[in-house]
Amino acid sequence: MFSSERLKGIDVFVCVSDSGSFKAAAERMNLTASAVSKGIARLESRLQVRLFNRTTRRLALTDAGAAFYRTCTAVLADLEEAELTLHADSAQ
Repeated sequence: MFSSERLKGIDVFVCVSDSGSFKAAAERMNLTASAVSKGIARLESRLQVRLFNRTTRRLALTDAGAAFYRTCTAVLADLEEAELTLHADSAQ
């Protein structure tokens, strides 16, 4: 699998984790709740692990989801830092 394929769905996953719900993540990302739900389902299918425990009233990360969240946020922070460094270098 190409590395760009591995990035698909991570932004949605992190946004759902931060927002606490599919609906709130959908509003933040200008998507439908259905699109967010399908994105998470595709990611879980690709990873072959359940990332969230879902009930009608509660959404919580599984242990695997929490570990994946920590890694994803670190990777996204590294990417942001790399972009900022490039912009700073090009401004000089």
